[in-house]
Amino acid sequence: MPRPIEADVDLAALRHNYLLARRHAARGGSAAKAWAVVKANAYGHGLLRAAAALGDVADGFALLDIDEAVRLRQAGVRQPILLLEGFFTATDLAACSEHELSVVIHCLDQLQMLRQARLPRCPPIHLKLNSGMNRLGLVARQLPAAREHLAALLGDGDGGLTLMTHFAEADADGGEACIRWQLERFARMLDDWPQAASWPVSLANSAAILRYPATARDWVRPGIMLYGGSPFASEDAQSLGLRPVMTLRSSILAVQEIAAGERVGYGGTFVAARPTRVGVVACGYADGYPRHAPGGTPILVSGQRTQTIGRVSMDMLACDLTDLPAAGVGSPVVLWGAGMPADEVATAAGTISYELFCALARRVPVRTV
Repeated sequence: MPRPIEADVDLAALRHNYLLARRHAARGGSAAKAWAVVKANAYGHGLLRAAAALGDVADGFALLDIDEAVRLRQAGVRQPILLLEGFFTATDLAACSEHELSVVIHCLDQLQMLRQARLPRCPPIHLKLNSGMNRLGLVARQLPAAREHLAALLGDGDGGLTLMTHFAEADADGGEACIRWQLERFARMLDDWPQAASWPVSLANSAAILRYPATARDWVRPGIMLYGGSPFASEDAQSLGLRPVMTLRSSILAVQEIAAGERVGYGGTFVAARPTRVGVVACGYADGYPRHAPGGTPILVSGQRTQTIGRVSMDMLACDLTDLPAAGVGSPVVLWGAGMPADEVATAAGTISYELFCALARRVPVRTV
């Protein structure tokens, strides 16, 4: 019998969340299209699994790796595919051309490589401007050189060019001021580029889609919300209408009854304040559960909430069954997902739900539901 741990991936929930993103984007009055962001193996949910679930509704797919983009094409995906970091070397451009991939251009070096490649047809470009995130993107002083490169690549029509930027604080609780400064900087960067007023624009990530639909414009880029995670510390996913896509399940494999004063786990960090029933769960950091999750992290046993105790081990963790007398060996456990919000688990562990999903280990079987 296999070890009793698996992850369920709810494809109907994934579709629901994608369509919810599109509905929120439409509140801004635009007919925005939505890139389904499937980077990092669809945030740990499975690239091809996610693509199959969204294949008949997604306007396009966005990811990082050319190899993953090629896998989507080979699987029959015909929608646009956007490489969110563009290409990394000139040799990548042949694959971009062959598989009709759209590329983010975030630096002058990429434009230079693209010119030197002399492709039969320039791939569609998302030109990324650095409006304040200060990760990727061109700054104002680089735009004259960028315009020169683009004129050589695209000619007078500038067809296939979309402008984009990325919000740094759309998830903060300070209201529109959190995005206004970047929108203003973005607009100022384009003051001397009159043609830019007619080009498509991509601004909104999950947080902006949900809070600031006016930023939807032409393309939005929902990421974590697709997988049922809230981008906000102050609002849970359920209140936003999002459904959990991944549920990590296991079961109790042993029960220990300890006296007050006894310790549990490596380092003995948990000391029982009363006689305690300790449930040992078949899940540990080698399965992707965060090792740094402290005692007290919420967990669901037989549909009832309790908490972890002691340190997380490689293959096991412990939980408190003292107030769950009916629970015992074989009782079902939900680590996160349906009934146990991943955002709540992540907050207790000092991280975000993105990390939980992406960390799911290859050894954990995945079941599509």
